[in-house]
Amino acid sequence: MLIGVIKETKEYESRVALSPDAVKLLKKKEFEVIIESGAGAASFFSDQDYLDAGAKVGPAEEVFQAEMLLKVNLFTLDEIAQMKEKASCISFMYAYQHPQVIAALNAKSITSFSMDAVPRISRAQKMDALSSQANLAGYKAVLLGANSLGKIFPLMMTASGTITPAKVLIFGAGVAGLQAIATAKRLGAIVECTDVRPETKEQVESLGGRFLTVEGAEGVKVEGGYAKEVSAEYLEKQQQLIRDKIKDADLVITTALVMGKKSPILVTEDMVKSMKAGSVIVDMAVESGGNCAISEKNATVVKHGVTIIGESNLPSLLPVNASNLYATNITTLLLHLANNLGLNFDPEDEITKGVLITHEGQLVHPFTKSILQA
Repeated sequence: MLIGVIKETKEYESRVALSPDAVKLLKKKEFEVIIESGAGAASFFSDQDYLDAGAKVGPAEEVFQAEMLLKVNLFTLDEIAQMKEKASCISFMYAYQHPQVIAALNAKSITSFSMDAVPRISRAQKMDALSSQANLAGYKAVLLGANSLGKIFPLMMTASGTITPAKVLIFGAGVAGLQAIATAKRLGAIVECTDVRPETKEQVESLGGRFLTVEGAEGVKVEGGYAKEVSAEYLEKQQQLIRDKIKDADLVITTALVMGKKSPILVTEDMVKSMKAGSVIVDMAVESGGNCAISEKNATVVKHGVTIIGESNLPSLLPVNASNLYATNITTLLLHLANNLGLNFDPEDEITKGVLITHEGQLVHPFTKSILQA
């Protein structure tokens, strides 16, 4: 089976789907691998690194002859047009947002698998690219915030006086939020966190953060580790809770996502106005609409004296680690779905059912079908 990796074309993207180490693993499993020339350059992997690992390196038109194509981001319509009939592909798809791509894949009977749909079960942990990338994003968000903040994080007692620690407020205690808590604590900040899932309280406190409890959180629906539905009443109670907290915060990091829907607005413009001059917001949900009402995608702006960072692709700012981890995730999934002779998956397997989007000219993914046919 020939595995192909094409160069990412999405703006602000520095990652690549396979690292040289992942190529070595696939070669041991008797797969053939071809990498588009320059595909790893932004992740500091040279063409020679891939050649040394046993891959072929060639132009895009040769890569598109592969039976299985791997990418980080969604395949474009132009890329799908270049694929072989009945080929296979794996990438982050967020298929429920892209009906045109699904139609194009089905028109060529391409079997597609989505990295964002890996079920969060114990035996799929090594395939969980959302978690591996969110972990890096949470770390980087704190560093970006700290770099834009006009003060240090830790308590410092000097002959010239005592510097009080910075206060960090984090929305969301998922993988990104927990890593942000851990990073901010390591830097010496006082950290508080709020999340719609009350069961995250113990995790927040184990990292040294203070959990802000919202009344009525027990009624929030959670599915697959994500908040599925949050009522307007709950959001209002949450906003009431943090209105006083946000006034004192030096750095606010928002990570709240709702699967299949636009990100909820957690920080209103009035809240931004109430913050101290020089404070910072890092809106990690800006790709999905943003948690801050006035953040701007892929821009850092100053509004009402507050610096608002809207970086949409934080893992890409750490391309070496992000690509290495993603390569492990996608390779593990690939080996679950195929052997060196071709696809060899059990359609009733829980992992396969979770990630399989299109097959034999049909959309087969239940969640995507429920969204697109609603």
